[in-house]
Amino acid sequence: MVLGQLGSRISGALKKLHEKPIIDEEAIKECMSEIVKALLQADVNAAYIKKLRDQVMLQVNLEADAAGTNKRKIVQRAVVSELQKMLETDKKPVKLRKGKQNIVMFVGLQGTGKTTTIAKYAYFYIKKGWRVGLVCADTFRAGAFDQLKQNAAKIKAPFYGSYTETDPVKIANEGVEYFRSQTYDLIIIDTSGRNKQEEGLFDEMKMLEKTINPDEVIFVMDSTIGQSCFDQAQAFKNAVKVGSVIMTKLDSHAKGGGALSAVAATQSPITFIGTGEQFDEFEEFEAKSFIKRVLGMGDIDRLFSVVQEAIPLDKQPELLNKISHGQFSLRDMYEQFQTVLKMGSINSLMSLIPGMNSGLIEKGKEKEGIARIKRFMCIMDSMNDPELDGHKQLNDSRIIRIARGSGTSVREVNILLEEYKKFAKMVQKMGKLSLGKANDMQNFMRNPQQMMRKVQSAVDPKMLQQLGGSANMMQMMKEMSKLDMGEMMSQIGKNKRGLKRK
Repeated sequence: MVLGQLGSRISGALKKLHEKPIIDEEAIKECMSEIVKALLQADVNAAYIKKLRDQVMLQVNLEADAAGTNKRKIVQRAVVSELQKMLETDKKPVKLRKGKQNIVMFVGLQGTGKTTTIAKYAYFYIKKGWRVGLVCADTFRAGAFDQLKQNAAKIKAPFYGSYTETDPVKIANEGVEYFRSQTYDLIIIDTSGRNKQEEGLFDEMKMLEKTINPDEVIFVMDSTIGQSCFDQAQAFKNAVKVGSVIMTKLDSHAKGGGALSAVAATQSPITFIGTGEQFDEFEEFEAKSFIKRVLGMGDIDRLFSVVQEAIPLDKQPELLNKISHGQFSLRDMYEQFQTVLKMGSINSLMSLIPGMNSGLIEKGKEKEGIARIKRFMCIMDSMNDPELDGHKQLNDSRIIRIARGSGTSVREVNILLEEYKKFAKMVQKMGKLSLGKANDMQNFMRNPQQMMRKVQSAVDPKMLQQLGGSANMMQMMKEMSKLDMGEMMSQIGKNKRGLKRK
């Protein structure tokens, strides 16, 4: 997970505050002083830091005198809220729609990882079933054609470009027309990298935008240049209609905080972040989720979403039902290891789990981490069904047999069992969380009048009408109250798919 060191320092400061027996003004100032130092070292703009500190202290002063308030929670909530505001903008990116021919033009400095990011962006939509075509309009950089062509082959996306044509506007126009004639959902244009001093290249970029009239212009920003990215982002924004920003290399540099705050200052929303070199180490950016993960608070909703994407639909209700009841066997752990190996970055996945350190696997050692998981799976392959399902206790003789059968040592088998205990504990916590939600819903059903008041005030009138009105909504909720957690999640999935078809 990106910016792990910054997150550890801020969460460490908040933890120290929680451990103090008395939370007075001095303790809060000490906590904020540590947070300020951490943000400064992450290269966040000093003006933003001052604003954050002032707003947190204001919130504490406003709420501290109220009866029953918890100053520790006030400080934590205020810090998360202000960090989130720093990364948000009121401007919304263009929403691409499948079935419509969307044209997206990428711009950015040379060396930002733009061409690789284009492949990641294309792969993100290909996994969702979109037909995506790539066009190389970068005639300035030697090797740009070959790089994009090779990346296109790796993600199985069609490619358009030319070795001989030197006019990028002509290539872009021909490429767009070709993919339009083939009714592609998404057409992505790669342009030449440039900086704000290269007027000729900026004129070329303007001409490209005018000719192909893209639905979205995405600015790719290298986070390693820190706060200085503000001037570059502003120059691109003044030249073309930059609709959104993608941040690259956030996994490898201390200046990521400065880059994030500087891009937010341009009022262009950050839509994706690159978290590694592989095509699947790329994720949608959502400020609240990002901040919670950086601070080690996790994001259970996104975790469920990621798991659902990787797990076959027919197995989802069974898994959710087990989690809701805190059940987790070695066989379940084996299946989750299989899921993890399909998901890409392990650190990004683990950061979604509350309390899990985002640096669970040291940077640069993910391959070793994956090899370790595969070795654990090999050990479990040597277990029989009762052992995997938890019906037989693993005593010393069984552990020796498993070690011999898997070609490993007794020590490695014991390490696996320790990891299993940790996973089981985490699942129990998640189970209580999800089961609590289910119980709340069932208690809610006992008062239909209260339920309808809540529904009518919370649900958009158009959505309520789509669901068949208040009466139909009440009936649907009553039916769901009779289901267990797994059945409930399955029913929600069916309802969502039904709405999409309409």
